[in-house]
Parts: sequence; structure tokens; C-alpha cells
Amino acid sequence: MSSRLVILDRDGVINEDSNAFIKSPDEWVPIPGSLAAIGKLSGAGFEVAVATNQSGIARKLLDVSTLDAIHRKMVAGARDAGGDIGKIVYCPHHPDAGCDCRKPLPGLLKQLSRKYGVPLHNVPVIGDSVRDIDAAISVGARPILVRTGNGVRTGKVLSDRGFDVDTFDDLGAAADALLSQPGNP
Repeated sequence: MSSRLVILDRDGVINEDSNAFIKSPDEWVPIPGSLAAIGKLSGAGFEVAVATNQSGIARKLLDVSTLDAIHRKMVAGARDAGGDIGKIVYCPHHPDAGCDCRKPLPGLLKQLSRKYGVPLHNVPVIGDSVRDIDAAISVGARPILVRTGNGVRTGKVLSDRGFDVDTFDDLGAAADALLSQPGNP
């Protein structure tokens, strides 16, 4: 198993986001180029994992078996594009539940660190929301913002904070940037 881990948020990074939540496999629509980007990362030896808040479960908008079906569709799409999503972790709790796994808290990222046996320092965490960036920062990972999903609004919030983060148009551009760094094919 590679020590080169990259962690992706799901909604707004891999697939189109929805204020009404993604509640079925039919509603899960990949952002153009996102599955190919996962294929590129996998092909270059990165372990690709997903960490996603899924409060739709606590809100009773979908159940775990439906979420599993959505994730099977995502994994199959990535596989068809030459990619592999090794692990998906999610927070099923309501935002008011007080859990430690809901981003921006670090629980999901720490789960992946344990699973892969990799410290999170400088691990790329690619997200579109402030909570993704804050979770990455909280564990010393490398936050990367994409402008898809909530990314444009998030960029403005980060700018207002005076925080500069690597920002790309989409997952494909972020993957290309990671792959262009020394030590990558």
C-alpha cells in the first residue's frame, strides 16, 4: 500500500452538490472530469480516499443502504475511469449531534490516517467547503480548494480570513498539479 494518500470530499468535488441532498444513486452525478482525475491519481500510485459529511442519514432523507448504493455507483464510475477509491468514511450525524467526526472536526481524517497507517502531515485534502479546509488544517494536512460546488464562495471566505490556500478550478486541475510535483510521473 502506498504512503501517498490523497483525501477527497465527495459532494461538490467528485459529484454535483445539491442543497436538497443527494438521496439516491440517480441523483449522484459526477462533475465532468472528476472520475478521470481519480483515475490519474490512482494510476500515479496515490491511494484515493473519500471523507464526507452525510447528515441526510440523521435527517432521514436516506438510509445507510441507499448511501452504500450511491457509493457503489461512485466507486464503479471511478473504476471505469481507471481509478480506485480505497476507502470511504462518512459522518452520518446531524450537525447538532456533537460528534467528533463531522467536518470541520478531524475525526474522519483521523480514521483514514489509522486505516492507511499514514500520518496526515502534508497529505492533500481536496474540498470545496470551509469545513473541508478547516479539517485539513486541524490535522496538519495540505488543504486544497476546488472552485466546483461551494468552492467559489469558500474562496471568498478564506480570502476574508487572510488565508491563502492552493486553489484549482476542479478536481482534474488539482490532480494535474499534484502529479506535476517532483517525484510524480
